[in-house]
Amino acid sequence: MAAERFDFPNAQGQKLALLDRPAGEPRAYALFAHCFTCGKDIHAAKRVAEGLTALGIAVLRFDFTGLGSSEGEFANTSFSSNVADLVAAANELRRRARAPAILIGHSLGGTAVLAAAADVPEARAVVTIAAPCDPTHVTGLFKGRLDDIAAAGEVDATLAGRQFRISRAFVDDLAEHKLLERIANLRKALLLFHSPTDQIVGIDNASRIFTAAKHPKSFVSLADADHLLSRRSDAAYVANIIRAWAERYLDAQQGAAEAVHDAKAVVVRETGQGRFQQEITVGRHGFLADEPVEVGGLDSGPGPYDLLLAGLGACTAMTLRLYAERKALPLEGVTVELRHSRIHAVDCENCETKEGMLDRIDRAITMRGTLDAEQRRRLLEIADKCPVHRTLTSEIDIRTVEQPQA
Repeated sequence: MAAERFDFPNAQGQKLALLDRPAGEPRAYALFAHCFTCGKDIHAAKRVAEGLTALGIAVLRFDFTGLGSSEGEFANTSFSSNVADLVAAANELRRRARAPAILIGHSLGGTAVLAAAADVPEARAVVTIAAPCDPTHVTGLFKGRLDDIAAAGEVDATLAGRQFRISRAFVDDLAEHKLLERIANLRKALLLFHSPTDQIVGIDNASRIFTAAKHPKSFVSLADADHLLSRRSDAAYVANIIRAWAERYLDAQQGAAEAVHDAKAVVVRETGQGRFQQEITVGRHGFLADEPVEVGGLDSGPGPYDLLLAGLGACTAMTLRLYAERKALPLEGVTVELRHSRIHAVDCENCETKEGMLDRIDRAITMRGTLDAEQRRRLLEIADKCPVHRTLTSEIDIRTVEQPQA
């Protein structure tokens, strides 16, 4: 991921940013808003940006006024000023590159992108991660000081281990925003991520946002994730889902600068992240391949042999489904579990090779339904006839040539 400075003036003329670019021309641009009192360099922001840039989407992430490396004083900010910062960032991105097609916000940043979305007409998709349904939710972080704020005008409060000056104007501004009304009139595709065990922003917030929004809208449960997406795998998962979901809302013209490939070809590119991470494009579908951390990878996607097994497993299940439908068999469901290993050739009774090592794939098939013994036996025979199985067990001619650079 190549990150470049992207400073821009907000409404007060202060400099706030980093633009994370993918290799080559971006397919689209996204704007990321961080959580309350956090910053653009929090793990969740960086890791989601890494995942999206690996998938060809540039991400502008910046510090709200008074936070991180931005100018200004936090005490002089408000939820309204955060929304204005987002609009200023979108305007500058439009001027210098291309307006953001995707708005992404984490925690209160998610609430802010919902409020700012109407002022970014080019944005077709809005994504929130662990977002409160109402900006006043953040007063819960300093609710024991609300009376002091009302009496003194402003106080110092400790939030996430740091001191911040909270003003009465900040609290009053939070109460002025009627976010659910804006959500109801969003007129953009909406994707919600939320953990059912979030201890900072409860899952009921996602329910209220989802209920208020009109279609198209989608919800993804981040099971076992914490509020800050501290685990790298959670942030990588979010990035992959965003890319797959947003695909249909991006302009076809936005990818015109990319090299043209056969629509039926599988294209694999190095992302430049870690030692092994690869971007895989199959027609309109995109995902990552990687290796586990223990062998030097980032664990951001399945490994090569995982993908090989997945192809065999998917083909097996599809073949059984087609056969069962054709023969009117009561097959209700199929699960295929596969493992790859290396064994000594002498341990394989039915193999022609008798020396050295060879590959073994163990495939266990669970078939649900009121099938009799003969039907189950026949389905197991059919499993060996799936096209991918036949490919793997037949002679394969793999031809390798060098492709000139586009």
